[in-house]
Amino acid sequence: MFDKVKLMPIYIGSDHAGFDAKNELKPFLEENNFDVTDLGCFTPDPCDYPDIAREVSEKVLEVDGSIGILICGTGIGMSMAANKLKGIRAAEVTSEDMAEYARKHNDANVLAMGARLSSGEDMKKMALKFLGTGFEKDKERHVRRVEKIEPANHNHAK
Repeated sequence: MFDKVKLMPIYIGSDHAGFDAKNELKPFLEENNFDVTDLGCFTPDPCDYPDIAREVSEKVLEVDGSIGILICGTGIGMSMAANKLKGIRAAEVTSEDMAEYARKHNDANVLAMGARLSSGEDMKKMALKFLGTGFEKDKERHVRRVEKIEPANHNHAK
């Protein structure tokens, strides 16, 4: 689907519940020419999802143009933890449409998915849709709304 040019850097991480799904998704993304860095977890032993969400989110903030992918049991905990970092817009998705609109309308920079809610094949489709969709920055209403969800702007919502 994607070829010729090495595409944006992807930082991927999971907790133990998403470990197998992450290990299925990572080589698929690499086959589609994405530069994927796995930030853990590296065994199926229990671990704390907030630690992985922070690691991935910090790299997304550090590396311009990068995207994060987080996988836990439901995607909920990972998205909540990631969204604590200013500048992260993590979206927990369960469909290709959600993945598309998270990028197109909300400029999401982290994709969160649940291994207990979505199949490996569905996660591949959602990831490709997310990675292949750009933010509609030419639409002023989307830009304005994204600016309003940044923590420093909460008191300035109109």
